[in-house]
Amino acid sequence: MLRKRIKKQSTQAISVLTLAVAALGVTGTSLAAERPPCGVPGLTVCPQPFDKVLPDPYNMLTWDQASRVVGFRNTYRLYEGDVFSTQGSKPFPLLQASHQLPTIEYSMNGKHYNLDNYLANQSVTGLLILKDGKIAYEYYGKGNTANTLWTSRSVAKSVVSVLIGVAIKEGKIKSVDDNITRYIPELKGTAWQDVTLHQLMQHTSGVVWDENYASKDSDFSHMTQCEAKPDPYDCVLSLVKSVKRKPGVKPGEVWSYNTGGAWLVGRVLENATGMTIAKYLESRVWSRYGMQQDGVWHALVKDKVDMGGHGFNASLRDWGRFGQFVLSGGQLPSGEKILPQDWIARSTHWTTAKGSVTPSAPNGQYGYQWWYSAPAPDADAEPKTSVTSDQTFWALGIFGQSIAINPAEKLVLVQWSTWENAETPSSLYDEQALFVNAVSEALDGKR
Repeated sequence: MLRKRIKKQSTQAISVLTLAVAALGVTGTSLAAERPPCGVPGLTVCPQPFDKVLPDPYNMLTWDQASRVVGFRNTYRLYEGDVFSTQGSKPFPLLQASHQLPTIEYSMNGKHYNLDNYLANQSVTGLLILKDGKIAYEYYGKGNTANTLWTSRSVAKSVVSVLIGVAIKEGKIKSVDDNITRYIPELKGTAWQDVTLHQLMQHTSGVVWDENYASKDSDFSHMTQCEAKPDPYDCVLSLVKSVKRKPGVKPGEVWSYNTGGAWLVGRVLENATGMTIAKYLESRVWSRYGMQQDGVWHALVKDKVDMGGHGFNASLRDWGRFGQFVLSGGQLPSGEKILPQDWIARSTHWTTAKGSVTPSAPNGQYGYQWWYSAPAPDADAEPKTSVTSDQTFWALGIFGQSIAINPAEKLVLVQWSTWENAETPSSLYDEQALFVNAVSEALDGKR
């Protein structure tokens, strides 16, 4: 399994009120009088569409595609959530580019495709392309709107990685070489006790974790089931602490994608800063960069513990603004840089631990919770590369969520999708990379 992401659960439709009662673990009588209008305390402007009937989160991994559309744009209502607010800041402008997106063409397996084919093949529900910080293309599908809050799946891992960099610059985290038990002492005596933050973020802990999205008995599936229970934090913590170390494997030797470990990255951040992920994101980035809309982070314990492996819910343009912030190396509109000077370079220095190096990624495919993604070298596909495609790095989430960033070309591409399966067929990833290369070629020289 070369790529992994996150999920929640689905199929059975239930009313918003019934779902909120189950998720919050309170009686319908008391909830009816106190329930906030948008389903989340502190969220005052309700995203649209505000669907009345939602799928069951316990079955998130097996939702059909229609349920997935509704579920992904209402994930912020399916679980407890912590709001990250703009604090009334003026939105950072995303102006329309003077040249809109030219004709896009790419080929796979002897067939030629265009933009419309791509939207259909990828089950795209939102697509934003920023060139030089301006909108070259923007699309909403399946009823989504400019203020829809779409869930990130594992794209959130990359957001947390960036916040780790902020905390390091502030001195709240001393070093990525710190043992994680310095920040999470309850991991002493577990399989995690000798793992550094560097190894945790690169997913080279050596701890056994089954990330199989197609198995209801995998560790990942058990995690999503925990999240739908009345006491999700205790359930997730017990699960993550119970896993074992791979016999004979030392930390740093083997790469294996691990959402349990990614949750611990979030716990390191929260314990080091004394804030939830949502509050730290709000205070350092969201209210200072100029985002247009409040977002919601999936919480395991409201105002105390957020889900570090996934759970970021925000508007399409704010996903794009976050991509612009990363592209700039962590620079706010004021000019202040809040990331270490070399943080993005360190984050995208791909690990060459066993399992990370593949024919598609000869230098490794994973960094500090960012991905290298490229078509297989023997694939019958074009354009397999662009002039600077090796510099593109990706935040990726299951069912097709992505942010692709190429600082050399000042290009950011954001995609929302509802693939039929979590991450198969693998050709869908190839197509994403081909499409970004085709966009790069089409926009070359266009301003």
